[in-house]
Amino acid sequence: MNGKVLTETGGASEQSHLNQHPWKQITGYEPGRGWANPVESVERARWCCEQLEDGQILYFRGIPFDFPEADRTFLLQQRQSDARIHKNISYRPKQDMLRGNLSDQPEDAERLHKIMRHFSGEITRLLTQTLAPYASNWALDFASFRPEEEKGRKLSLHKRNDLLHVDAFPSRPTRGARILRCFTNINPAEPRVWLTTDRFPQLAESFAKDAGLERIASTADHGGVMNALKRAIGLQPKNQSAYDRFMLRFHDYMKESERFQANCNKIQISIPPLTTWMCFTDSVPHAVLSGRYALEQTFIVPVHALVNPEKSPIRILERIAGHSLVQT
Repeated sequence: MNGKVLTETGGASEQSHLNQHPWKQITGYEPGRGWANPVESVERARWCCEQLEDGQILYFRGIPFDFPEADRTFLLQQRQSDARIHKNISYRPKQDMLRGNLSDQPEDAERLHKIMRHFSGEITRLLTQTLAPYASNWALDFASFRPEEEKGRKLSLHKRNDLLHVDAFPSRPTRGARILRCFTNINPAEPRVWLTTDRFPQLAESFAKDAGLERIASTADHGGVMNALKRAIGLQPKNQSAYDRFMLRFHDYMKESERFQANCNKIQISIPPLTTWMCFTDSVPHAVLSGRYALEQTFIVPVHALVNPEKSPIRILERIAGHSLVQT
């Protein structure tokens, strides 16, 4: 890798570098109505899934869902409560629970809760149409609001957003299921600047073994035996698989490696104000260099729901390791 930097701005030059960068616009979708040509809806939704599984970032020009101007204005006035505890304001749709907000006015906290609930529902409806092959199988995960300026944030190494990484959840193991995230830049004036690099298959071939894949894969059978023993005596086994342990390690490895961060190819994407984009963040290495005021919703997509399961990180890593990474 030679550290070359390619800069993209809102798709203006996207046709010039399609083999290098993962930034494609979704067209033919009408907010509130769905695909402009219903006859092509199945084909278009499958295309979106295929692009995401190939490591692309897909985006809509504008906000393609119901998002009242009054709600955006309210969010632009919010501040994070305590960066030492919460990186962002989070909303848990299944529990209808908001975390990370501190307001002296109960009505403000209630308003924020209502806005996050509405946003989560709207994004779910949007992706149910645009990513129809996933919709009957995914699990709705957390949503978040990111009000802080990313440039210059004081966070510990493993929590830093400005270092290239792939996502893995310490407290919510996926056991091979994919992490799909949909973002919206609600900032009316400033872009959100992302950095990405080579796609997951290339990174895994280059760095997975050095990051400890073989050692972690060798513990997969042991974990399965221990889980079986725990079930036999009535205990609930920890649900973290060898795949989850490796992905957590790979997340940290990438952030810890000054050589990787300095020398890898880099593609900088300037995401315009009022733009919505999505990708599988467990396979699209990404960093956030600057920007504030973004909304995000996460979905967990099982491998069997994918249109090309063999392109998933778990299948790529299992081929490299020569071993299953998930045991029952």
